[in-house]
Amino acid sequence: MSENPATRLQPDPGQPARARTVQEYIDECPIWADGTRAPNTPMTHMQWRIWSLACAGKFFEGMVVFMTGVALPLISRQFGLAPSSEGFVTAATLAGILIGATALGGLADVFGRKRMFIAEMIIFTVFLIAVSLAPSFLWIVVFLLGIGIALGCDYPTAHMVISESIPTSARGRLVLSAFAFQAVGALTGTVVGYVILAENPTAGAWRWMYASAVIPAILVIAGRFFVTDSGHWLVSRGRIKEAEKATHRLLRRRPQYPREIRLSNPLANGAKPPADHYGMLFSKQHRKATILASIPWFLQDLGTYGIGIFTPTILATLIGQKSVTDTLSEVIHNDMLAAKGSAVMDLLFVVGIMFAILLVDKLGRIKLQIIGFIGCAVGLLLAALSMQAGGGNNMPVLFVGFMLFFFMTNLGPNAMTYLIAGEVFPTHIRGKGAGFAASFAKIGAVLTAFLFPILLKSIGDKALLFILVGAFILGAIVTTIFAIETKGISLDKIGRRPTDQELSEEEAADADLV
Repeated sequence: MSENPATRLQPDPGQPARARTVQEYIDECPIWADGTRAPNTPMTHMQWRIWSLACAGKFFEGMVVFMTGVALPLISRQFGLAPSSEGFVTAATLAGILIGATALGGLADVFGRKRMFIAEMIIFTVFLIAVSLAPSFLWIVVFLLGIGIALGCDYPTAHMVISESIPTSARGRLVLSAFAFQAVGALTGTVVGYVILAENPTAGAWRWMYASAVIPAILVIAGRFFVTDSGHWLVSRGRIKEAEKATHRLLRRRPQYPREIRLSNPLANGAKPPADHYGMLFSKQHRKATILASIPWFLQDLGTYGIGIFTPTILATLIGQKSVTDTLSEVIHNDMLAAKGSAVMDLLFVVGIMFAILLVDKLGRIKLQIIGFIGCAVGLLLAALSMQAGGGNNMPVLFVGFMLFFFMTNLGPNAMTYLIAGEVFPTHIRGKGAGFAASFAKIGAVLTAFLFPILLKSIGDKALLFILVGAFILGAIVTTIFAIETKGISLDKIGRRPTDQELSEEEAADADLV
């Protein structure tokens, strides 16, 4: 009598379950009675809850940062700001992200993913309320800095709570799906700014723009209290029993499977925990990952934030809507026209990320990042070449260039740099690595946001775009040289040296192939 495959594949009820890793439990696929494995692992309610709450952080980032482009002319008008002061307003949130990604994002490696997941949203909401009530230009800058600190913490934390709780086969798509809400937030921020201006055409309308996100943020805080912590992180801290409970809760389903979680302990038999200080990011083992995660992200932020934040200003200037009298009603009118044009461009952010979601687990992270960098360079080059010294810009070519840029940046570097930074480091330094990369990237964003108003007036649009073309070409080169492809690789194996047992198993497999 032949053996039933279903019987052979089931564990012996009389034997204790083999100790496994958190990711092995998460990645396990159902098997039919004849031994056929299902094509994917079904997601549980908890996994979807974690994903949706992580989406909120990216949504708020896109909304607040890009809505500032609509709010800026009103803030400038109300407080009589010079171009350099406008730079402080646009750079404040990005400077906060720079600080928060490292100062708070790295704390997720110390205090856990869940605690920081909650803390960052509380900080965000407090400063969001404060900025909507800010009495002066200085306080606006301070409160926007606080908002940025909270969003900076969210960069590594949101990525980790998703990637450490979902199957490897879906990691790229689901992390990028959450990241897509940055583009949705950018579009929403622009639309909200336009609607509020239409209903309340006053210089103080910018306060209602920021206040519109307060109630949604409070709801997100409440929801984050009811998620489970990362089993990966708990195991890395040697808290095996807590990790087993957290993993069981994460995988709760009907009917319940697995009934029992038994996790292996990497610190058993007196093994010492790996070093987890920031210096490890620059060690020989992780230096390549740090360069790949940081420098391309820095280069893409130079263009993405600069063009994104100042699209309304650039379009208003190029379309020729700038008024010479500069009355309040004309400022609002010009701002609304520019917001319309910006909203069209933001739609291409959404389209670009949709294509990235579809292609990331087929083409891989590195190919898409390189293709995206090159596409961005071509788009900005077209826009620059369309500009004529004496006016009379070639508007069709100009808009095609900007549209190509907005599409390619989210197909490639804007999405991929975020995804790669949260994947190329091992669990014990993942928060620090992703946080450092985000902080380093935001140096580029802050420089761009602060210098853009000044450079637009001093060297002009065309020269500035040529500089950004060079930055994107350099991004493609760096990505190619330091490439690390993480498509389809389990988090258990990313960023660490294989054990002697794993090496022997690979050698045996190679011998069988020969």
